[in-house]
Amino acid sequence: MSQQQISLPAKLINGGIAGIVGVTCVFPIDLAKTRLQNQRHGQQVYKNMLDCLVKTVRSEGYFGMYRGAAVNLTLVTPEKAIKLAANDFFRQHLSKDGKRLTVMKEMLAGCGAGMCQVVVTTPMEMLKIQLQDAGRLATQQQKPVVMCPPKLVTSSAVLIRSFNSGPVVSAPRAVSATQIAKDLLHTQGIQGLYKGLGATLIRDVPFSVVYFPLFANLNKLGKPSPNESSPFYWAFLSGCAAGSTAAVAVNPCDVVKTRLQSLQKGAGEESYNGVLDCVSKIMRKEGPSAFLKGAGCRALVIAPLFGIAQVMYFVGIGEYIVDNSPLSLLLA
Repeated sequence: MSQQQISLPAKLINGGIAGIVGVTCVFPIDLAKTRLQNQRHGQQVYKNMLDCLVKTVRSEGYFGMYRGAAVNLTLVTPEKAIKLAANDFFRQHLSKDGKRLTVMKEMLAGCGAGMCQVVVTTPMEMLKIQLQDAGRLATQQQKPVVMCPPKLVTSSAVLIRSFNSGPVVSAPRAVSATQIAKDLLHTQGIQGLYKGLGATLIRDVPFSVVYFPLFANLNKLGKPSPNESSPFYWAFLSGCAAGSTAAVAVNPCDVVKTRLQSLQKGAGEESYNGVLDCVSKIMRKEGPSAFLKGAGCRALVIAPLFGIAQVMYFVGIGEYIVDNSPLSLLLA
């Protein structure tokens, strides 16, 4: 498989299917990552990933863990397809006479792939983060109920939905990604959807620079011979190892990106004027450890996501679909 030329449609199908399967499996962990990263010192709503998921299910229901999944599932197909296809494209053009790429050229190919994908990644992350963080903001803004007997009975609709007699958590306002996108386009234009583009580049380019060369070299270790592909399980494990390593390495950039792209702020949460201002304020008010918030969640998200992606890519599901569909007649 590694020796045959893979068509572009097959690459896009592989990347798209891998993205959909991967996101469906790990999205709740990604939601926990976003909410943990947006917490400020002294205003913690969640203690850790498990506490976040348990509280989310209790207050928002099971499907509350999938808030923002629709926009992710819609756009992850072109995102992952662009990322994988671009890396393959750059690797082919950087190789000479089929010779193995040097580590520097592998890193350059990964850099190109990371720069290409942000066209889709930035608006996808922008919309997803607003939906994911809505539950945290609603929980943070909860207030204890003041017992006023005469009027309490007539206005107890909110109390009926609360758990026991504790503080009332107002349900997050139901806003769709489409509505958020329309509002941003109306008020800020196309740049509204690309807020945090610089931070996304700072995160995704280094990620790809680390991930693709690391995966290629780990995967090579599992090949029985230079002319054979690595086994199914080895491609998966290589993708997981390379993905989790790259994810943790760029987690500080991911924290900055998440903070910059969060439009709604909780009580006492400051706004930021660009990447440098965000880094400065986080360092001053929360310390260096804040840049590692959600690192464990991010590793758990990225590892299986890219493991599945590489399995789809190397098994060749896209090639099978293309070869057994009417599309093969058009490409012949």
